Amino acid sequence: MSTVRIAAAAAHFGRNLDFDVARIGKLIDDARSQGAGLLVLPDAALGGYLADLRHPDPDALPPALKPDDPIIFKVARLAAEMTVCFGYCEADGNIRYNAAVCVNGDGVLGRHRKVHLPAGEVAAYTPGNSFDAFDTPVGRVGMLIDYDKTFPESARSLALDGAEILACLSAWPASITNRAPRMAQDRQARLFDLYDQSRAAENQVVLASSNQTGAMGGMRFLGQSKVVGPGGDILARTFGKAGLAVAGIDVAAEIERARRVLRHLGELRFDAYRSSP
Repeated sequence: MSTVRIAAAAAHFGRNLDFDVARIGKLIDDARSQGAGLLVLPDAALGGYLADLRHPDPDALPPALKPDDPIIFKVARLAAEMTVCFGYCEADGNIRYNAAVCVNGDGVLGRHRKVHLPAGEVAAYTPGNSFDAFDTPVGRVGMLIDYDKTFPESARSLALDGAEILACLSAWPASITNRAPRMAQDRQARLFDLYDQSRAAENQVVLASSNQTGAMGGMRFLGQSKVVGPGGDILARTFGKAGLAVAGIDVAAEIERARRVLRHLGELRFDAYRSSP
């Protein structure tokens, strides 16, 4: 039995990179003090998210960082023995990606470029084109960036690639078009939780879901960071507040328990599914 403590952060990040790195450092310290081996930080933890999803201002986009930018390796040094996933805007020449990177003190462990872009992001980013799991000291991990988790195929692809833990990094706002008087009644708040629990349960894996808090432009971010077990049960959560959701879990043992009778990945019928419309 080998228990790992997994932390999912709810926090606000903006355009000031020095402030963002300081906040990341504080969250790493807080997670370390709780014995976490894995910390999942939100999408756009370096540089903040878009200020307007409907009509992004091309002159007010997050700072774009190269994959080997020194600030990424500064976070890796802060991570040290801990495995840390975080999001940023990645520059590839003049092309921008909404990206995530997973690091520890040894350097980069894995990367992901957001594949599914909602309408507003299409004007700011280019989509990625793959979902790939990677090995870390806490197990095999796959990353999703917010809207990616709306599509069951995203998480399923990572699970089929051997991912035991899904790290879902989000900058997920409350509904922009149909605001609710209370966050608990918000459609996007309900969907955020539904997707987290469904993606864990249908693939029988552990899921760590982080999200931004606070506001950016006209958007209010939900928080609701959580750790979900392979049966879809929420093991720890922040609700709408900033902070850390931390849970200890023997990942391999709990996955094996969930798959003891029904092994979803082994019972797939690819010959019966449509691969395109």
